[in-house]
Amino acid sequence: MFLIDTNRQGRVVTDAIVNQSIDNYLVNDLKLPGHGLMMYVNQPAVILGINQNVMAEVNFPYLAENQVQLVRRTSGGGAVYHDKRNLIFEHIINGDPQDGSQFGDYSVFAAPILRALKDMGVADLAISGKSNLVVAGRKFSGMTMFKNGDGYAAGGTIMYDLNVDAAHQALLPSSQRQHKGVASNRVPITNLRQYLAPAYRDLDIQAFKEALLCHIFNVDRLDQIETYHLNDRDWEIIDQRLDDKYRTDAWNYGANPGYREYRAVVLPKGRLHLNFTIHQGTFRNMALFGTVAPAEQLSAVADRLVGLPVTAEALTAVLRDEAVLEVLGNAAITPIVTALTTEAPDEG
Repeated sequence: MFLIDTNRQGRVVTDAIVNQSIDNYLVNDLKLPGHGLMMYVNQPAVILGINQNVMAEVNFPYLAENQVQLVRRTSGGGAVYHDKRNLIFEHIINGDPQDGSQFGDYSVFAAPILRALKDMGVADLAISGKSNLVVAGRKFSGMTMFKNGDGYAAGGTIMYDLNVDAAHQALLPSSQRQHKGVASNRVPITNLRQYLAPAYRDLDIQAFKEALLCHIFNVDRLDQIETYHLNDRDWEIIDQRLDDKYRTDAWNYGANPGYREYRAVVLPKGRLHLNFTIHQGTFRNMALFGTVAPAEQLSAVADRLVGLPVTAEALTAVLRDEAVLEVLGNAAITPIVTALTTEAPDEG
C-alpha cells in the first residue's frame, strides 16, 4: 500500500467538492496500479450519496446560514456531515494488488484503520453491519465504495472531534414523505477523541492525520512512506472534471432519482431549486426545494404543478393563486415560469 498526497503545490485542499472528485480521477483516469490510500480534511460540508434526494436529507436554510457546502459523491451510502475536525480516508485500487483487497469487502479496508486506532489507545473497536466502524457500539465512521472497470475506491469518515450538533442541524430527520432515492439511516454517532490515548487527544486535525498515517504505515515520519504526489497535469484534468460535472449545481443539487430536469432561480426570498420530469407535454414529477420557504410549503406547491401542461398560461394560473403567492411571492412567477418552460442550456 502507498500514500496518495492530495495537497496542491504544497497547500492543503479543504474544498469538499474538489476532494470528493479526486477519487474519481484516480479510478477513472490516472489508474495508478496497486493499492493507494489518501486522507484529507474537508471544510464544513454535507456529502450526499449518488442515489439520494437532497430534499429528503438536507436542511437548506442551515447550510446557507452557516456556509456549508453540498456535495454529491459518485458512490452510494447515506448523507454525512464533514468539518475540519473530521478525517476522510479512501483506498484506491487499480488491478489486483494481491493483498486481499476485494470490491464489496469492507473489512479489508477497515482493518488498517482499526489497527492503527487500537495502537493509539482506542479499545472496543468493531465493524457494525456491513460498513460502519464503531467504538463502544457507537458509530464513528460510515464507509462506501464505487467501481469502474478494474478500479474502485473504498473509504469513509473518521470522526475525531466533529461538531455533532452541527451535523444534526445540517441533516434532516428521516423523512416520512414518499420519495425515490436511498434514505439515510440515522444512528447515534460519537467522536474518537475521548477514546484515544492522552497523547492524541489534543492534536489539531492535521497532526492527528499525520499520527494516524504513521501508525497505518508503521513508520515514524510521513516522508518514510512511499507516496504519489498529485502533479500539475493531474490537477489540470481534475479541474476539467470539476468544471464539466462535479462543481455544477446540476450534479450536486439536481441529480436526484426520479427527476430528469433541473433548474435554479434566485428570488427575493432566497434560492429555489426545481427538479422535474416532463412526459407527453405535462409535468409528471416536480420537486421544489431551497431557502425560500419551509420544505413542507414548497412540497405542497410542487404537488399542485404535477399534471399541468408545460405552458406559461397553466403555470402562471397556479403560481398566482393566493396560497401559492404566500409561499413564493409575486416576484417568483416570471422566473419560475421561464425556468420550467425554457429548454436547458447545453453544458457539454
